[in-house]
Amino acid sequence: MLFFILAAIGVVCTICFIMDSVWSSVELLTSYLKPFFLPLEEQSLIKRFGSWAAVTGSTDGVGREYARELARRGLNVVLISRNQDKLRNVAAEIEKESAVKTKIIVADFSKGAEVYRHIEEELKDVPLGILVNNVGCQYEYPARLCELPAAKAWELINVNVGAVTMMSRLALSGMAVRGRGALVNVCSGSELQPLPLMAVYAATKVYVRSLTLAIREEYASHGIYVQHLSPLFIATKMNAFSPRLERGGLLVPDASTYARHAVAALGRVHDTTGYWLHGIQYFFIKVAPEWMRIKIGMYMNQDFRKEHFESVRSKAH
Repeated sequence: MLFFILAAIGVVCTICFIMDSVWSSVELLTSYLKPFFLPLEEQSLIKRFGSWAAVTGSTDGVGREYARELARRGLNVVLISRNQDKLRNVAAEIEKESAVKTKIIVADFSKGAEVYRHIEEELKDVPLGILVNNVGCQYEYPARLCELPAAKAWELINVNVGAVTMMSRLALSGMAVRGRGALVNVCSGSELQPLPLMAVYAATKVYVRSLTLAIREEYASHGIYVQHLSPLFIATKMNAFSPRLERGGLLVPDASTYARHAVAALGRVHDTTGYWLHGIQYFFIKVAPEWMRIKIGMYMNQDFRKEHFESVRSKAH
């Protein structure tokens, strides 16, 4: 009898794991098939969420390309980042390319609490329909906790934890009043396990996932769509410690390719990597037990660390 009980528990656990792993793919497929069966259903991001979107960390990499993709779909875009000159350049580029309105807000999220009063003031008259919490901070290279400068540790916390918390709070209040809106929180595949040599970064991403899933439930009854976006490696400056990652490849898309796929999933899938090849990788990573993922993460980051110092030495000569 005990054997059959344990076997039944094992079957149930396996089914739950498979459903959890493939659900985002089913959700995405269903969303693409809906227009064929429900042709009158409105798919426009503007009509579903509103005409204004804001993207944090929008002067480089995924943030910049994500803002461009939203503009191509006709949304006006608020660009939020710390470099005023870059913000102006990206705004001009978007307005020329897509003939939409833009607004720039200069904010250095590493400064912590002091930046949000200014952002709130700047956004008070903007009926924000979509907020993309993209801004993020990464290690300069893989390092043990005590090697990580205290200032960098605080920057990781202020940017990766503080920004997503306070910006979500700021945007959700208005969305709840209007009864619609979309919140996209950009996480990372590093959420899947503790990550040696990038311990603080991975821990911040676990926080982002937890926060996102919780506020999704809190605001579901208010008509607000909350997406957990969890990419793996992308060829951006965030991964400058590895020349291999910066060069990119089939499994490491450039920011433009990634953003095009990710925006296509907006409003369609609640939990996604945003890129189909990352989705396959994510599935197989989850299959391995956590202790194995931690060991693999340690080995991977040791290799990236070695690559970084070899690159530094070669540039010095």
